[in-house]
Amino acid sequence: MAKSNDGKLSRRDVFKMAVAASASMQAPALSAKTAKPSPRRKDRPNIILIMADQHRGDCMGCDGNRAVRTPNMDTLSREGVRFGNAYTATPSCIPARAGLLTGLSPWNHGLLGMDGWPIATQYRHEMPQELSKAGYYTTTIGKNHYDPPRQWHGYDLMLNDEHHDIRNIYQSDYHSFFWQNAPNIKGPGGPNDTSDAVDGCGFGWKDFWNAYSAKAFPYPERLHRTRWMGRTAVNFLRTYDRRQPFFLKVSFIPPHSPYIPPERLMREYMDANLPPAFHASWSEKYRQRSGPGLDIWHGDLGAEQVHQSRAGYYGQVTYVDEQIGRILEELDARGMMEDTLIVYTADHGDMLGDHNMWRKCQPYQSSARIPMLMRWPKGLISGARGRVVDQPTELRDMMATFLDAAGALEPLADSLDGMSLLRLADGNTEGWRPYIDMEHDICYSPLVHWNALTDGHMKYIFHAHDGSEQLFDLDSDPKELHDLSSEAAHQDKLELWRARMVKHLEIRGEQWVKDGKLMVRRESMPISPNYPREEAKRAGYVQVKHR
Repeated sequence: MAKSNDGKLSRRDVFKMAVAASASMQAPALSAKTAKPSPRRKDRPNIILIMADQHRGDCMGCDGNRAVRTPNMDTLSREGVRFGNAYTATPSCIPARAGLLTGLSPWNHGLLGMDGWPIATQYRHEMPQELSKAGYYTTTIGKNHYDPPRQWHGYDLMLNDEHHDIRNIYQSDYHSFFWQNAPNIKGPGGPNDTSDAVDGCGFGWKDFWNAYSAKAFPYPERLHRTRWMGRTAVNFLRTYDRRQPFFLKVSFIPPHSPYIPPERLMREYMDANLPPAFHASWSEKYRQRSGPGLDIWHGDLGAEQVHQSRAGYYGQVTYVDEQIGRILEELDARGMMEDTLIVYTADHGDMLGDHNMWRKCQPYQSSARIPMLMRWPKGLISGARGRVVDQPTELRDMMATFLDAAGALEPLADSLDGMSLLRLADGNTEGWRPYIDMEHDICYSPLVHWNALTDGHMKYIFHAHDGSEQLFDLDSDPKELHDLSSEAAHQDKLELWRARMVKHLEIRGEQWVKDGKLMVRRESMPISPNYPREEAKRAGYVQVKHR
């Protein structure tokens, strides 16, 4: 096996090792011999945004997790930078993706939670639209979470994988692939299945979407949605022959539940030594199950169930990593690697039983901290590779980063809340935000309604339903086991962070801050006044009161 000059395995060898176990199961792709050479360009790079749904930031080898196998994510970190304090401002799918689309904070794009309000059909500035204006051919493969799904937002090509009832009018491109290749499959997910609300991926929607349960994918691996996503992205790269640079978003649904990795990966992680869930005295109140179903948001289910759930989750993370390896392999094969800026991230994390909680929407690290890796082509910036960047970053920074790479940021910089990550990767920290804001409107229960601030070292949380506070020292307590808010020795820090929160929220009015004090908010406020009101009206959504 060939090695690089420094004795390390090459990227191609790492890729081959990572996917060797599944090579015989994969459907053939277009022949590399028929692919045209990449049209090389010396100015603007191609841009690839790879993201997963519900991938927590500590579930990568490069983040220090020795139990999970992620050689290709680790390669991106080693050949670029890892943003160690990357967060999602609103840790649930829809508002997180609105921030990604617009480069704005939750208050400014308008979605403060996931209570039925969609990503608006049009914002003033949108990432693919602005990249299209800058001369890019824009493509999205996978999940966008638009409603209705076929909203273009400036994309030239859209190949969708969305989770919808198969009896709905809408049919995703993945589901079409599934049925075309397995038209006679009966049972959950097959076209002959008549069970209630089936997703078409192997399990019933109501039973397994957002469920803590895990099991192996019941069909041939070639039918798995993660495999379809990777192969579709590879085929896009293999056949791309335009002179203009491309923007390609590859958005995987896994590791979001249902936790259904290929059988080989489920078996691998069931036999592995996985990190157990942790909890603290303050999270004892979440020990009892929140309900009888599989989609609970809190409950101590025991170490055996946590292990099974994590085996399925870790298996799906590794399967996504294998597809990233295929994308990197194709970039190498076509000579595109040094013409392409690559970012990997996620919309939010997954509690996976930590603090007796499941799913997302929480301010805690397992839910709100996300992976963020960036590899740049030679000549784009001169920063050192293989570093961990400490400054707090967020999904709103993606749009500014890509526009910066495209040479199109300056006219829009003042209209965005995000900033270019290329600055940080190049070693320029001047003027970077000292901390990042996070929040979530009522979700699951009135207990889940909060605002938070963090710089990656300390975290302050204000619980809007009762006005209680939490303060964590993330450097000494990354699992958030010790709430410092009631300790006398930490009152100065508590007051400092509370004052920062007051300053952050006071522009929103007296519902949020009155007479310099944070206000208890027992009512749901799913959108801000900045949500595109006419878009909401045309979509038929009820009026939201802003008293």
